[in-house]
Amino acid sequence: MVTPLIKREDTVMREAISPAERLAVTLRYLATGETFSSLSYSFRISRQAISEIVLEVCKAIYTVLKGNFLKIPSTEEEWHTIAKRFEDVWQFPKCIGALDGKHVVVQSPDNSGSYYHNYKGTDSIVLMALVDADLQFVYVDVGTNGRVSDGGVWNKTTLCQALMGNKLHIPPPSPLPGRIKPVPFVVVADAAFSLKNHLMKPYPENQLNSESRVFNYRLSRARRCIENAFGVLANRMRVFRAPIALSPKKVEHIVLASTALHNFLRRQKTGRALYTPVTLTDRKDLGTGDVLLGEWRAEPAPSSMVQLRATGSNNYATNAKAVREEFRDYFSTNGAVSWQQMFH
Repeated sequence: MVTPLIKREDTVMREAISPAERLAVTLRYLATGETFSSLSYSFRISRQAISEIVLEVCKAIYTVLKGNFLKIPSTEEEWHTIAKRFEDVWQFPKCIGALDGKHVVVQSPDNSGSYYHNYKGTDSIVLMALVDADLQFVYVDVGTNGRVSDGGVWNKTTLCQALMGNKLHIPPPSPLPGRIKPVPFVVVADAAFSLKNHLMKPYPENQLNSESRVFNYRLSRARRCIENAFGVLANRMRVFRAPIALSPKKVEHIVLASTALHNFLRRQKTGRALYTPVTLTDRKDLGTGDVLLGEWRAEPAPSSMVQLRATGSNNYATNAKAVREEFRDYFSTNGAVSWQQMFH
């Protein structure tokens, strides 16, 4: 698929590096995180050439895959399909995605000062992503400089603006099963985000009773999808295991290519089994309903992916509060499951 975009012609002076070898170098870099010097030794290609090849091939991978494998839904039917999977797999109805972000540590450009400095004191760009119940990236936004407050990054994304402006053809509000009050389809997130009509976050610890604890538990199950997507990405694309010593713009292309490849492999029957064996990710215990932890969690957290800081305000509009309360009440009545009291 990428050959036409990465093929180079021979010259009188030298024979061009073949598309197959260019792709092999790039995939090995993404999969292992090897240095360009190490790859230069293995492939007998200059370090400078490898630097150029990786960037060009990452751009090509994203270009050819994004249309089919990294495209945000554009119809009500597509959103309904995502919501049905969240309800079937994680027992959270009307959920259209799990949201989170990471600081991806980069090498800051010369003369950039503190422009990319994040709260950890490193330089980074922010990866914001929405995933479905099958751990596929539905939406990716990457490139915001790490200096922007973590709470502000989400508000700057095109997805947030489209959600707030009702521009995504998301189905209209409707009641939860067995209920009367219409509620919107929602995204689930953690405490780093602010509660909105379309964005559900946990109740803070100082506001917990039995019903809100159940809500937090049920939300945490659905939110595991984004945890696992990032976990798999860093486990299989080991370029993310350590800070990436490249400029922010180059890292953007690496992130976009990696997330598109992740989706591509997750959708191929053979590729999926090799890329994400069943035991690698969190999964539901069919006997107890509890969650069995995936093997990716046994690895130390990747030093190139830093969690967003919790800056979400606990001040929110009355209507957003009412939406969360309706989900809370549903999970303790019509939507209750036998095992939730054991684990919340």
